[in-house]
Amino acid sequence: MNAPAIRKAFSLRYLMGTSAIVLFGCCTANAQEKPKPAAAAPKAAAPKAAAPAGKSATPAAAGRGPTTSGAGRGPTTTSGAGRGPTTGGAGRGTAGGGAGRGATAGGGGRGPAAGGRNVTASGHPAANGHTTVRAANGSAITRRPGGRVADVHDARRGMDVHHGLNGGRSVRVEGRDGHRVYAERGGRGYVQSRYSFHGREYGHRTYYEHGRAYDRFYRGYPYHGVYVEMYAPGFYYRPAFYGWAYNPWVAPVPYAWGFAAAPWYGYYGPYYTPYPVYPSASVWLTDYMISQTLAASYQARLDAGAGAQAEPAPAVSNAAPLTPAVKDLIAAEVQRQIALANAESQTVSQNGELDPASSGIQRMLTDNVQHVFVAGKDIDVVDAAGAECAISQGDALQLPRPPAPDATAVQLVVLSSKGGVECKRGNTVSVELADVQDMQNHMRETIDSGMGELQTKQGQGGLPTLPPSANAPPTKTAMAADAPPPDPTAATQINQQMGEAEKAEQEVIGQTAAPADSAGQNAPPPAAAPPAGPPKEIGLGQTFDQVTAILGQPKSVVDLGAKKIYVYPDMKITFNGGKVTDVQ
Repeated sequence: MNAPAIRKAFSLRYLMGTSAIVLFGCCTANAQEKPKPAAAAPKAAAPKAAAPAGKSATPAAAGRGPTTSGAGRGPTTTSGAGRGPTTGGAGRGTAGGGAGRGATAGGGGRGPAAGGRNVTASGHPAANGHTTVRAANGSAITRRPGGRVADVHDARRGMDVHHGLNGGRSVRVEGRDGHRVYAERGGRGYVQSRYSFHGREYGHRTYYEHGRAYDRFYRGYPYHGVYVEMYAPGFYYRPAFYGWAYNPWVAPVPYAWGFAAAPWYGYYGPYYTPYPVYPSASVWLTDYMISQTLAASYQARLDAGAGAQAEPAPAVSNAAPLTPAVKDLIAAEVQRQIALANAESQTVSQNGELDPASSGIQRMLTDNVQHVFVAGKDIDVVDAAGAECAISQGDALQLPRPPAPDATAVQLVVLSSKGGVECKRGNTVSVELADVQDMQNHMRETIDSGMGELQTKQGQGGLPTLPPSANAPPTKTAMAADAPPPDPTAATQINQQMGEAEKAEQEVIGQTAAPADSAGQNAPPPAAAPPAGPPKEIGLGQTFDQVTAILGQPKSVVDLGAKKIYVYPDMKITFNGGKVTDVQ
């Protein structure tokens, strides 16, 4: 059945929609089961979608470590000025949901990488001006220009700590048995354990945030020598529901989201505007995904700021909001992911298994489509000039061309940015394969959640009513049914590792400090202590520069837009509009 016929069938109360989508799914599923070369994954054949909100939905053309203890300072490495990024990207996650990042195929913990590359303490390529000092026991610390800590690797604990440009901090601990704990400020994060299903290794994650626990599943696979983990749905809907979600509705409908008064929307108001009307579920799901992502980002800022309500984001000169054209590109990608889920549902229903070459990023990076990705976590990357910049939740990026066959990172073009320390629109940035896979995972996971919302709210608020053939609950997969139960200790483990991270950082700083003179009595006597100076005074109205001149650089910075909190070992200083307004 061709595309016009499918549309016609759906318009006539979807009498033939089920047969059309089953036919499409079976064809794609059969193609998915066939062996395929790594560089030429199949492209899902799907009916052409209607353009969202009267605009084109087609992307525009465009070109881990030793456990012995020991002090002693190891080698110091500084990234050269003017040097561009190496093949691997410099992305480090600072938000929950990140997929596993193994340094080599077969996975394992992270840590300093070998091979002569200039890398950070956690094994990522370093941006210009970054300096890494390594201890004899394998631990290391990387500092940004000016001395602020960027990355810490504790070899004894198997722990990596990253301080993001946006002020967040993430902690990741890898066990030799595949057990992983990922934690953030505010008690958010996940615990992952491995299990086998039909001879394949899967990761079962128990996520925890704000008292709520939920689980997700991932299939690990090697790609370009890197071990990445793709989302493996724990359930699928009926083909008729995927067809209803893929194809245009009879007529565009308005929809009131109800988040106009939500704090996160006020904060991100200049960056994001919902569609006025919705011609299809894929367009509705686009706004669902973006709004959910930005709401999560806002909550992460509150968590980092110990509950202080963020003020509206200040206008910055290099901000680049999500334009209608960029949102159309995202809507087209959402539609492609719906088609992929439908094809997978056919394969799984016939006891088949997911093929990473089709369901993971391999297909997306080799099918000559300029795919669009939406960041589901904050990462720091390196641009074409070798400078470090940030990608935050809700930013959009596009693949201009396939990567080289041996690339461990992907060059993506920034389509939207919130300004400040974020990468500028139009910049080409190097994003590691694991982070690219994370972005696809985020989109697919959010689409699955959004389709559940659509099914619940169909026929309400202007949304079309589902045809009977599509109105059925999802079916749990055998892979998910065979998985071990969620980890009931996830919240405890996440909080424990955040506490351990503080100790780890101090220990590694000590291990990488200059060694004390061991010449005994031949050593010169210690210099006399300088006379005590006047007490350090911080007053209201002082600027950033005045405070740092007195106290030095803060241990961390909580960026809440116009409000910023400088965190020192013995105090917290709050700025509003660049001036001190509170000291605790």
